[in-house]
Amino acid sequence: MQSPIARRFVVHGRVQGVGFRYRCVQAAETAGVTGWVRNRTDGSVEAHVEGPADAVEQVLAWVRVGPRHARVDSVEVGEVAPAGHRGFTVR
Repeated sequence: MQSPIARRFVVHGRVQGVGFRYRCVQAAETAGVTGWVRNRTDGSVEAHVEGPADAVEQVLAWVRVGPRHARVDSVEVGEVAPAGHRGFTVR
């Protein structure tokens, strides 16, 4: 079994008002990761995703595209410590 990893994603583009956070929850639940996603005041979306590396990468692949009406211009990815979240929530 893989040790869990955690990543912080900040997604820039047209990512608010297009269902990004709620579709991110679906992608996270499908991948089996935990964490959270939230809108930021600068118009970006931030997420904390933790779980097995391959599952975190699966969510990152989705984040780079986003839902149908989104336009992802860039994604910042940072390593963070796993926090032991349960479930995946919208903040």
